[in-house]
Amino acid sequence: MTHYLEQDLVAHLAAFQAVLLLVVLSNVCILRRAARHGSPQSWARVSVLVPARDEEGNIARCVGSLLAQDYADLEVLVLDDQSSDGTRAVLEAMARADGRLRIIAGQALPEGWLGKAWACAQLAANAEGELLYFTDADTVHQPQALRAAVAALEGTRADLLTGFPRQIVHTWGEKLIVPFFSWACYCFVPLALAYRLGLPALSFAIGQMLLFRRAAYEAIGGHAAIRGSVVDDLALARTIKAAGYRWRVLDATALVSCRMYRSGQEAYAGLSKNLFAAAGCRVIPYLFVSLWLLVLFLYPPILLGLRADGLATGAPVALTSACIILALAVWLIPYRALRLPTWLAALYPLVVAVSALVALRSLWLTANGRLIWKGRQLKRLAWRLF
Repeated sequence: MTHYLEQDLVAHLAAFQAVLLLVVLSNVCILRRAARHGSPQSWARVSVLVPARDEEGNIARCVGSLLAQDYADLEVLVLDDQSSDGTRAVLEAMARADGRLRIIAGQALPEGWLGKAWACAQLAANAEGELLYFTDADTVHQPQALRAAVAALEGTRADLLTGFPRQIVHTWGEKLIVPFFSWACYCFVPLALAYRLGLPALSFAIGQMLLFRRAAYEAIGGHAAIRGSVVDDLALARTIKAAGYRWRVLDATALVSCRMYRSGQEAYAGLSKNLFAAAGCRVIPYLFVSLWLLVLFLYPPILLGLRADGLATGAPVALTSACIILALAVWLIPYRALRLPTWLAALYPLVVAVSALVALRSLWLTANGRLIWKGRQLKRLAWRLF
């Protein structure tokens, strides 16, 4: 009986992975098509908006790449969010050299707001453009990035365009933690369905690249509508979709790069802040998904290893091997599309195990009101079982 149950489980895992592979392949095709748009009839004025808090080491490269854009009608606004380092001095020197750069002094954080949402709301209030392009201070943009993003926005008739930037990872901690969110979006959000169904849950956004039509941004209430959200980019995507506006995704790996964290410890803290909140703070579904991912990607290689040692006699080797090959494809194709080191895909069991640890820590920190980011205590989030 155990033998048949084991074989049945592996067969179901293989079937599920086959479905994920179809989603991945479909998403690759759709994302490539999104980049194939000609020039629009006119180029709208774009306000490039960058919140910055203690970004002395990043801000010059980021703003320099934005001021070097091959786009005629743009302004660059950077909000100094009460930085305690040399961020403001770097910005002032750059502003003296290029009048398109405006520096906004961040105001005190109001009650009920989280820091990044408040910073972005202040930036939007000072912007003049018809299009609002939010990005992060740790990004670097290729000269054609803004032109390509605007062309894609107009070509897809989107109200919000987001994109997958290239994530730069150096340390082992970064390599095992940082790619997980992008990989999960690639695998679990079938864009062919998400674009046709009005389900906010079938949407995501990456804050390093958010291009809004100003009218749509203001119609949903801007960042004020998601002022208390820890995962502000995801909340904005779901809000714009719930309001009936058009949301699209772009493969931006050739346009924008970002090193979000400078160490494994920073990456661990960053994903711990976001993961449970991104799942809607629902404990039972969150734990179920975490456990399912462990079974899906760890059980087949463990089983094959036990069979090789003569310690298991369950599912056939061919079926278990097929399951592992499918899993490798499910990791390899998104990693290649995201321009991540492809050899990292072979370490997917370790990535899943580390992500499960981060998931548990995220749950514990959120439930106990222990979330801290950039020196600010985040408010305790309300959670529920389902």
